[in-house]
Amino acid sequence: MQRPAMSAHISDDELVAMSVKELNKTLKGMPREEVIKLKQRRRTLKNRGYAANCREKRMSQKEELETEKERLRAEVHRLQRENDVVKMELTSLKNKYDALQRFAEVNRIKVLAPPMMFGPPHFHHDSMLVKSEPSHA
Repeated sequence: MQRPAMSAHISDDELVAMSVKELNKTLKGMPREEVIKLKQRRRTLKNRGYAANCREKRMSQKEELETEKERLRAEVHRLQRENDVVKMELTSLKNKYDALQRFAEVNRIKVLAPPMMFGPPHFHHDSMLVKSEPSHA
């Protein structure tokens, strides 16, 4: 004698939470068609769960990436402003250097050591060495 259909007696949550061993024990002695239906229903429910988890993970990753993108945009903006300030300072220093060069030429002041403008940082000098007496050529 066959057992009555059990698929109606097992809730979706119970079916998904059941281990394979528990499921097989529950399905033992049931008609083949009923076993196939229950296993298919379980597979469908599990797939829905996997898809929901995947969607949730994807949304979470998207939010994290959006946050990171905004942080990086703010950093780029900050660096651009900082770069603009440094460029202005460099232009100002170049103008001062050019003015000092012209002053030295007009007053015939010999510059003993030209500053190394683009060398490594440890070669930069804060001041120029100049000879205070005008040269008589």
